[in-house]
Amino acid sequence: MASFLYRLGLTAFRKRRWVLLLWVAVVAAVGFKGLTAASGSDDASSMPGIESQKAFDLIGERFPGTAADGASERIVFVAPDGQKVTAAGNREAIEKTVAEAAHGSEVASAVNPFRANSVSKDGSTAYATVTYKVKDLSDGSKKELQKALGEARQAGLTVETGGNALAAQTEAGGVGEAAGVLVAALVLLVTFGSMAAAGLPLLTAIIGVATSMFAILALSSAFGLSSSTGTLATMLGLAVGIDYAMFIVSRYREERGKGHAPQEAAGRATGTAGSAVVFAGLTVVVALAGLSVVGVPMLTKMGLAAAGAVLLSVIIALTLVPALLGFWPNAVLSRRLRRRNRKTGDVDQTHLTTATGTAAPKESRWARFVLCRPLPVLLLSVIGLGVLALPAADLQLGMSGDEAKSTSTTERRAYDALADGFGPGFNGPLTIVVDAQGAPDAAGAVDTIAKKIASTDGVVSVSEPRFNQAGDTAIISATPSTSPTSEETKNLVHTIRGERPGLETATDATFQVTGTTASNIDVAQKMQNALIPYLAVVVGLAFLLLLVVFRSILVPIKAAVGFLLSVLASLGAVVAVFQWGWAADLLGVEQTGPIMSMMPIFLVGIVFGLAMDYQVFLVSRMREAYVHGQTPGRAMVTGFGHSSRVVAAAALIMMSVFSGFITAGESMIKMIGFGLAIAVLFDAFVVRMAFVPAVLALLGHRAWWLPRWLDRMLPRVDIEGEALTRSDTPAAQSDEKPRETAGI
Repeated sequence: MASFLYRLGLTAFRKRRWVLLLWVAVVAAVGFKGLTAASGSDDASSMPGIESQKAFDLIGERFPGTAADGASERIVFVAPDGQKVTAAGNREAIEKTVAEAAHGSEVASAVNPFRANSVSKDGSTAYATVTYKVKDLSDGSKKELQKALGEARQAGLTVETGGNALAAQTEAGGVGEAAGVLVAALVLLVTFGSMAAAGLPLLTAIIGVATSMFAILALSSAFGLSSSTGTLATMLGLAVGIDYAMFIVSRYREERGKGHAPQEAAGRATGTAGSAVVFAGLTVVVALAGLSVVGVPMLTKMGLAAAGAVLLSVIIALTLVPALLGFWPNAVLSRRLRRRNRKTGDVDQTHLTTATGTAAPKESRWARFVLCRPLPVLLLSVIGLGVLALPAADLQLGMSGDEAKSTSTTERRAYDALADGFGPGFNGPLTIVVDAQGAPDAAGAVDTIAKKIASTDGVVSVSEPRFNQAGDTAIISATPSTSPTSEETKNLVHTIRGERPGLETATDATFQVTGTTASNIDVAQKMQNALIPYLAVVVGLAFLLLLVVFRSILVPIKAAVGFLLSVLASLGAVVAVFQWGWAADLLGVEQTGPIMSMMPIFLVGIVFGLAMDYQVFLVSRMREAYVHGQTPGRAMVTGFGHSSRVVAAAALIMMSVFSGFITAGESMIKMIGFGLAIAVLFDAFVVRMAFVPAVLALLGHRAWWLPRWLDRMLPRVDIEGEALTRSDTPAAQSDEKPRETAGI
């Protein structure tokens, strides 16, 4: 592996113009295809294998047109204090608004609240539902609806809306994302002390993310990729793209400090750090591709798209980065070192090694401190992460809706108005689909089931059954007494489903429970059931990769244990903030509630991949020193001194990028951004900087033990670059002098 990547780095350096032209052509071609491709259909709501989805599919089959993709908007009218919506003036204004909303050319129906009994018992609130023939409304239709709403407001009514017809598209990161990139640039500048060294990883990462996003757009129609598919690819592509390029550049500076000419340094950097990049990237790809085992199409597509972005970042780091180093071989060095290089014709090895942070005394001092006190450091790190993980025991999964949005949004105000006027369960009705095809008396069977559900504790009301044209299937709406995200509503769904066997026996008919609330409950259960199998698949495959990389049994086990500590601690922090409300105001979380159902899966998959990144980059340098003859303790100190500062910089960069998404308006993206940022903090600065060196110090030679029979079976990938150290490469003797750019 190291020899192959060494030759690849040399070739990219020599043929830098061709490599650059090739990448320009690739970006241009993919960009053109992406910008001209048709947009894909958004099927993110499809959740195969759960009862609510089966019921929804049955509705689409027995009630053609009911499950259409047309947009809808619910208009909520609230009378002024002391008045009722049934008062003459208010009623006239509401009926006029609904009539005007119904006149649009794209409108399918608009229901008058006074005819549909959509008025609260106290008369303070009413609502009307407007459905459309199309999913995406034209600007003209939106303006017509807004105009009608404005006239109702002028009449003195409070008017709020909820639905997807007028919903504004939320930004994934916005200003916060840009700020994250700026922080990453600052970290790079402080780490390297060179504008070129800081800018090169940013440039290549942006190229990688742009290419990935264009590719997603180009494939969106063929594979049904939605607008949310690229969010995860953007997050990870930017973070790992910067990190992978930074590791190559850092190793290049180190090789220059050893006296190697630019081309040879680029080859050796690609052969050594590039090997770590390959295996770190593979672990991330395994973790992301493993999302497909969950069986949720949206997760599968997001995982595969992000895996593609990470794979592209690896290829860019191995080809484009050494090519760009060929254009600016000395610019990535600090200004003082470049001046010294011009004066002496060589680089002062000791000074450069310290300046780049690859063997800085500060990092070595911490490693020696851990080496002298491994047990206290280990216990402190484990106990600290264990305490932070305690809130995870109270984890409640669910999906938030309009109740989690800011009170500045009309959707949240409409939700609150309906809850106040009609009760907390009104915003989460349960849809009961009764299949009476096998019943001798379909109407009687439906009536029996409806009465049984209406008598269930926790059900406020049940609507009249609505039959299909064949008269063998009916839809019933049941309103709970509690809010959609409460534990009581979850128990109610299970209770209703538990009544099914007895009713099937009595009526020869069956039913299924669906609706947004039931669907969220089913999805949460599916995510919970899939977590352990997913974890087993990902950890198992990654264990095999790390076994090949480090040729050790205990090092991969240690990596898995450290990952579990960091992911549980980060999940505990997410629960404390988004479920318990600790420091929620600081993050702009206005409504606490259950944790997004997909969050644990996301956290496990992504954090595992990133944790293995740090594991490979940090421990590979320790193994490199051990393979080259150092004692285990000395190898730990040497490897830590060579890589800890760069790993810390990489972690800060990832944290800044992920933290930028905390400013997103969408609660799901906000939660993912916070969870990933805090997980990187725990894993990089507690697990990798304290737990890992403490365990290695305690294990000594045993850390690198591998049975002989297994050693013979495993392929040798030479991630340490031992072949490069043994060989006397001709390129080192006859390195071309690269053309210097003006001012460098």
